[in-house]
Amino acid sequence: MTVSNTNKTDTPDTSTELLGASTTASPAVGRKARLLLVDDHPIVRQGLALMLSGEPDLDVVGQAEDVPGALRLTAEVSPDLVVADLSMSGLSGLDLLKEIKLKHGNLPVLMLSMHDETVQAERALRAGARGYVMKQEATGTIITAIRQVLAGHIYLSDRMSSKLLGKLAGNASLGSSSPIERLSDREFQVFTLIGQGIGPRAIAEKLGLSVKTVEAHRENIKAKLGLGSGNELIRYAMQYQMDQTAVPT
Repeated sequence: MTVSNTNKTDTPDTSTELLGASTTASPAVGRKARLLLVDDHPIVRQGLALMLSGEPDLDVVGQAEDVPGALRLTAEVSPDLVVADLSMSGLSGLDLLKEIKLKHGNLPVLMLSMHDETVQAERALRAGARGYVMKQEATGTIITAIRQVLAGHIYLSDRMSSKLLGKLAGNASLGSSSPIERLSDREFQVFTLIGQGIGPRAIAEKLGLSVKTVEAHRENIKAKLGLGSGNELIRYAMQYQMDQTAVPT
C-alpha cells in the first residue's frame, strides 16, 4: 500500500460556475485547497499531482493507492477534497465514498474514472460523490470540476446533466439506461473484476467475501444481464472493460 503526505498552505480557492448547492464548507480564505489523490496506478496519480501543482489555489497534500491508505491519510492530512478513481484493485471508489460519508461527514469526493459517465456517474452520485469526470477529459475540465466541487457544487458534464434531467422529466430517450445500471454496487464491483480476468476465489479474497457469496453475485449478474452461462458472463464483462478503455476523448 502506497501513501504519501506533503503539507503546504497559501492562496485562496477560486471557483467557477454552479450546478447544485451543497452544505460542504469551502477552504478558508487565505490558503490553498488541500487535495488527496487516490488511484491504484502510480503514473496516473503522479501525473495528476504534477498537473495540479501548477495551480496557484490547489495543493496536493497526499496520495494513496487504495482505500485503506486513503482513509488513513484522510484522517492524517484533513483534505478539503478527495479525488478518487472509481475502479481500484480490492475495495473500489464506491467503497471509499461510503466510508468517507460514514467517518468524515460532508468531506466532498470527486470521482475520476475511465468508465463511461452515462453508465457510472449516477451510481457514484447515489453513493455520495459530488462530481464525476472521465479520465479522457481535457486537463482544464478536471481542474474546473475540482474548483466547482470545492465551491460546494456538483460537477457533471453537459451530457450527463441532460441525461439526469431527462430521467426526472420522464423523457425515455434522454434517460435510457444501460443493462449495467441494473447491477447493485457490489455486483458491479464483481462484474468489473470478472472483466479483468479474475476468478471467483481471487475476487472473494480481494473483496473480503466468501466464494459462495461471489458465486451468488455472479448468478444475479447473469440474470440481470440476460446471460445464460458463466462463459457468456466472462465474455460480456471483458468486452465491457475493453469498450470502457476505448471511450473516445
